Amino acid sequence: MKKIFLIALILMSFETLVAQSSGYWQQQVDYKMDVVMNVKNYQYKGKQELVYTNNSPDTLKRVFYHLYNNAFQPGSEMDARLQSIKDPDTRMVNKMKESRIKTLKPDEIGYLKISNFKQDGVVANAKTVGTILEVTLVKPILPNSKATFTLDFDGQVPVQIRRSGRNNVEGIELSMAQWYPKMAEFDFEGWHADPYIAREFHGVWGNFDVNITIDKEYILGGSGYLQNKNQIGYGYQDAGINVVYPKNTKTLTWHFYAPMVHDFTWAADKNYLHDLVKGPNNVDLHFLYKNNSEIIDNWKALQPMMVYVMDFYNKKIGNYPYKQYSFIQGGDGGMEYAMCTLMLGNGKFEGIVGTATHELGHSWFQHILASNESKHPWMDEGFTSYIEDLALNDLRVNKKENPFEDSYKAYYKLIESGKEQSQTTHGDRYDENRPYSISSYYKGEIFLTQLEYVIGKENVSKTLKKYYQDFKFKHPTPNDIKRTAERISGANLDWYLTDWTQTTNTIDYGIKEVKENGNSSKITLERIGRMPMPIDLLVEYTDGTKESFYIPLRMMSFEKENPSRSVGTAIKRTVLSDWAWANQTYDFSISKNKNTIKKVTIDPSRLMADVKQADNSYEIK
Repeated sequence: MKKIFLIALILMSFETLVAQSSGYWQQQVDYKMDVVMNVKNYQYKGKQELVYTNNSPDTLKRVFYHLYNNAFQPGSEMDARLQSIKDPDTRMVNKMKESRIKTLKPDEIGYLKISNFKQDGVVANAKTVGTILEVTLVKPILPNSKATFTLDFDGQVPVQIRRSGRNNVEGIELSMAQWYPKMAEFDFEGWHADPYIAREFHGVWGNFDVNITIDKEYILGGSGYLQNKNQIGYGYQDAGINVVYPKNTKTLTWHFYAPMVHDFTWAADKNYLHDLVKGPNNVDLHFLYKNNSEIIDNWKALQPMMVYVMDFYNKKIGNYPYKQYSFIQGGDGGMEYAMCTLMLGNGKFEGIVGTATHELGHSWFQHILASNESKHPWMDEGFTSYIEDLALNDLRVNKKENPFEDSYKAYYKLIESGKEQSQTTHGDRYDENRPYSISSYYKGEIFLTQLEYVIGKENVSKTLKKYYQDFKFKHPTPNDIKRTAERISGANLDWYLTDWTQTTNTIDYGIKEVKENGNSSKITLERIGRMPMPIDLLVEYTDGTKESFYIPLRMMSFEKENPSRSVGTAIKRTVLSDWAWANQTYDFSISKNKNTIKKVTIDPSRLMADVKQADNSYEIK
């Protein structure tokens, strides 16, 4: 099986080399890990060999690793943040809103202890600072060269508090996310050795060869491809194979290989059921969930829906490039990982479908298009929410006219609260959790839904497909999605990226006046908010007819196609002269008396996030 994926890996690597030659570069890591888990005390020992390829133009004198487990200790930065933030994550505090980390006992904390660190066989100085391992190299790593790092690690799985851990609320024994010493990312911005405080991740592209030895009663699921499936069984074996363990077998070693990913996650439980379903393009979809009669029907019903959703995403963005994906009951809600998700599974069916649909979407927007979740959480969360809402609406019998309506409502409430912070804010630096969530998920989603309003729905659809083709297996930035949309549409969009993501400027337009002017009518619009926009305007007449007007935004140098054509209504549209941002008002005339006008509406699609919409319509009574 490994040979099959080696071919795919060569093709992926070729794409990376082409990117390198065009000026883009990214680092490469190749992990080999052997881990032995003691399920009696939830401690594990491991050996790691990591071949690090420096594709940067820099000479590296230090490297940094993440030791995420160390966050789950009293006095950690994660603990301190829980005690200081106004609205702590309810999963991480007790009923008195006190940090659960603060009261962990020595046998409940998480840790990763590193020893015997060597660079190319020579002992190097490695110092643990909270959740970061700082390594001073024995020998600098020159551009376009490699180094091999080896280390031993001792770990303890913490009581499940956030994402990873043991014995979660649904009784899953091991949710093994962020469990190993993980090389920090170094890119054109430098090192991203962020402490683990609460938010999400940024990893180095590479390959993982992992052996996990654990008591034979445990069933595992996770990243990568099981290399010894016909020796392991538990539903992974080929059809017709009857797996029999040698007498007196106490443990099994599960051998996984995950090519071209930037993380490796697994989960284990003695009471998992394991179903295998064939998905689009012959992808194996694994479902691992508790043998609990109350949830089995839901997990069975979920399976054909996820086949449908994967196919939907393939068509909307581009084909899922791996040959397996696993939906695994575990974790503390829903979290995306390479080729898998850990998700809660005891809730209502609708909630399970929503979680699974969202987390599967992250395979595209994070685990293939690997933006920096810490610095730009709106990219992966927002874009995933966008395709999730499209998919869920596609599944509905009664389709919603605007499936994104709830996201707009959440954004408007954030504006009303006065607590919005710019989307350039690092995920850990938001004052409160709620504004972070709204900014990342909802305002991030509106970036795309509103872009439909700005350049047209078809252009956004083409943009996502082109973005995927150009940046899969890379680390795209906000500028990359903007430039892709510009190349597809021909519009200038720097103003859009700047105002929407780098400021807290808001959109607010209004109809100031509709005035009779002889045999015609003069309509005056005004820009009240700082952020500019092109304007779609609908005029409805008393005889039942409708007419639309389009006011281009001067700084866009672009004219959008008539949106009514795409939905088959073909309302007559007049393209007016453009509106320059510095002009706060805009006048135009229509050749009809005021008494023939019934209503004038700015943005009938309601995709423009105008924060005060009371003045967006004007009715003649």
